Amino acid sequence: MKKHSAIVLSGMIVTVSALSGCGSPKADDTSQGKAQSITLKYYNYDADTDAPATKKLIEDYQSKNPNVKIESITLVPGNSVETLKKLDVTMSSGEQVDIVRFPSIEETMSRAAQGVLAPLDDFYAKDNVKPEEEYYVNPKYKGKYYATMHTSSNWFVLLNEDALKEANLPVPSFDWTWDDYREYAKKLTKGDRYGTYFHNWGEYVNPIAYTDKKNPYVTEDLKPLFNDASFKYFFDLRRAMEKEDKSAKTLADVIGAKLNYRNEFFTGKAAMMMSATFILPDVGNVEKYPHTFKTVFAPLPRSSKNVEPGLTNIGGSYVGIANSSKYKEEAYKFVRYMTTEQDARLELSGWKKGDSKALIEELYGSSKSLADMTTLNSVLTDKRVKTAVSSDIAVAYGAQLKKVMEDGFSKYLLDNVSAEEAQKWMVEQADKIIKQNTK
Repeated sequence: MKKHSAIVLSGMIVTVSALSGCGSPKADDTSQGKAQSITLKYYNYDADTDAPATKKLIEDYQSKNPNVKIESITLVPGNSVETLKKLDVTMSSGEQVDIVRFPSIEETMSRAAQGVLAPLDDFYAKDNVKPEEEYYVNPKYKGKYYATMHTSSNWFVLLNEDALKEANLPVPSFDWTWDDYREYAKKLTKGDRYGTYFHNWGEYVNPIAYTDKKNPYVTEDLKPLFNDASFKYFFDLRRAMEKEDKSAKTLADVIGAKLNYRNEFFTGKAAMMMSATFILPDVGNVEKYPHTFKTVFAPLPRSSKNVEPGLTNIGGSYVGIANSSKYKEEAYKFVRYMTTEQDARLELSGWKKGDSKALIEELYGSSKSLADMTTLNSVLTDKRVKTAVSSDIAVAYGAQLKKVMEDGFSKYLLDNVSAEEAQKWMVEQADKIIKQNTK
């Protein structure tokens, strides 16, 4: 999805000792086990901002496990796309790879299907860990677990508080819909400022597919989802906002000018924008994104008034164990530790049992003049917040289907075809991909 993972969801230190039967994660005390020292190689795409947190995480783990050395290997700093290209070459060359971090469930599932990741089921069972009770999303391929959620990236809506007050609009509640979103965008549009901004990622093509469906690309029987009514609804909504309301910057401008979504919001060019927790460190980064307005937060709108409030898109990063690793059990213990600790974390955890409110305060509390903590806590920790997406039907070719969705939407807006024509093309392309991958 994105080349740079600013929020790359990384570490929380819980006071720990040894993994217990109740599923409470604890550090492994290898000082009472094998005397032989081993080195685990952990491949990632840490940016400069992430590296210190990873360093602290590793130091803390090694202090509790003196016979285990963790070597952090960053292939392309801050660029997960190029990192994975190099990683695939590294893994096929026979070099030591023990632990790998992935930026999305699609990339994780792709590697699981290729057979380069080790299943985690036996480790979970031995540790009495029930993944669905522990993590928000659990990548499964052919019934087996292949990665553990490291960071959780919840989606929400950011709003410029000054623009809201100027338009005399309240902060949206959990009850608002996408039709309401359109009305807000109209009222927030003023002069050179657009009411809202949509980026060119698939998540902006049809957010409803990412919140209300078990999989944004396929049905439960692995048929293309792209003929679902929500696609026509959202396609038409986007066209109306661009062409009729002129409340959203055009997709042609977004692509042609290679716009940066952070700049569009923080420079005040757009008053409202859908995004996720990976943008939160930038709210208070006035050196890179100079601004004085406070950002308030709202949940993602409902697809209709008949749908329960609180549904959102929950993305994240994942860590898996290489099938070629000679130290799978030791690798699992480190993976379990890194996905549950909280002390060194720069992003929200994918672990359900973490103290989200305390972490939010620790990470963003210093930006209270620029980030409204009350609404931020609400969109991230309210009990209604959940997703309909299920990893049970995650597919290894999801990244290919996402590209089809993005290309189909471009045809709709840029080539001016109807929603039905775009959907028909998307279904045809998706059918080909599904058949190629399910022979």
